[in-house]
Amino acid sequence: MSSTPPVFSGLFPVAPTPFKENGDLDLESQRRVMDCMIDQGVDGICILANYSEQFLLADDERETLTRLCIEHVAGRVPVMVTVSHFSTRVASARAKLAADCGASLLMLMPPYHGTGMRIDESLTLEHFSRVGEASGLPIMVQDAPLSGVTLSVPFLVKLARELPLVRHFKIETPQTAAKLRALIAAGGDAIVGPFDGEEAITLMADLDAGATGTMSSALLPDLIRPVFDKHRAGDREGAAEAYETILPLINYENRQCGLRAAKTAMAEFGVIACEAVRHPLEQIHPATRAGLIELVRRVEPLVMRWAQ
Repeated sequence: MSSTPPVFSGLFPVAPTPFKENGDLDLESQRRVMDCMIDQGVDGICILANYSEQFLLADDERETLTRLCIEHVAGRVPVMVTVSHFSTRVASARAKLAADCGASLLMLMPPYHGTGMRIDESLTLEHFSRVGEASGLPIMVQDAPLSGVTLSVPFLVKLARELPLVRHFKIETPQTAAKLRALIAAGGDAIVGPFDGEEAITLMADLDAGATGTMSSALLPDLIRPVFDKHRAGDREGAAEAYETILPLINYENRQCGLRAAKTAMAEFGVIACEAVRHPLEQIHPATRAGLIELVRRVEPLVMRWAQ
């Protein structure tokens, strides 16, 4: 374990998991997803996240995807592997596998299982500690409403100060910018990687608050790149202009399509063979699909041209 864990920033979009029409993994399409995302100019790729339909994958499929994605990326960009599970033992085993395969960092939610089962903060801290010990990799704490677990700013700062590997945070709660600003102010140098998520729907406010990275979907990171780079260079007006151009598509993705958006666009334009999601998720409604593709065509992200 390094005494000074690496620091990550920039664009770390979530890779979708392509399936065949019958629901089987489409590994060739998965390789194409990784290549397309690298060509989008990302700083890293996150796999097996919620937008990867991780909650619909069997354990052996997770292992297959972990090995395949990291091997195929072959060091071209860092790969972040989501290892969340209620069981510390299972999350630790996933973390060790990711480390053994060559992952650069992990993403981990607090333990959660339904609305009635709650773990206190001391056990949550131990959960993060043990997963870190099992892998030796930096951990991105995923603070998301999906878990139903409230992670307070004081507790997140406690994690950062007591666990050297836990210094990156993906904040995707309501009023993300306010929480990011409070976290950075309270944690100081211990907060090395404050990120936002939710398809970058609040990106400008979050960058203003001090976010150093964003985790969108794989739909349009190449068009999010100018927003991020201009803001980081001090050109806030230019960043805002770039953001205004893509915000209708980001809003449509976030509010109408969810995780289906990136797969739908990738299938429409030939990056992957099939846009199917696994049951019990519903396929995207044809009218919603048409609206998505209309907005994609207006801004022409790389997914439109990549397979040509």
